[in-house]
Amino acid sequence: MAKLKIKQIRSKIGSTKRQKLTLEALGIKKMNGVVEHEENAQILGMIAKVNHLVIVEKL
Repeated sequence: MAKLKIKQIRSKIGSTKRQKLTLEALGIKKMNGVVEHEENAQILGMIAKVNHLVIVEKL
């Protein structure tokens, strides 16, 4: 499976509680935080919920 590099590029201030919890579940703790995950259905679903806050690159 491919690896994904996920970086938060916009603030979570003003986001819904669900979106804040999704960022936390992805492991992103602060602005410009970067995490790597395997590409699977669960991770892609979480990215879809917060796609306006993050940028994704394939590794």
